[in-house]
Amino acid sequence: MATERWNSPVTVGFEGVDARTVNGPFDALKCLADLWPSSRGLRYIKARSTCRAALDGRKSVEEARAEFLAAAEEAKLKLH
Repeated sequence: MATERWNSPVTVGFEGVDARTVNGPFDALKCLADLWPSSRGLRYIKARSTCRAALDGRKSVEEARAEFLAAAEEAKLKLH
């Protein structure tokens, strides 16, 4: 469900655009699809999969948050 939210939002700095506040798996998927750097590793793939699973109710939103954070660290994005 697109309204699922994390307990604590994540603010991510992307190159060339203002920092984005990511409130849950739906927001995370938008960032992964539209703003992510071209270097996409295994953490990116796992984050995308886990966020989709959280929206479907197969994973928790906090699991999706942890995977999104790991992908952001892998991509060397600034977390605020």
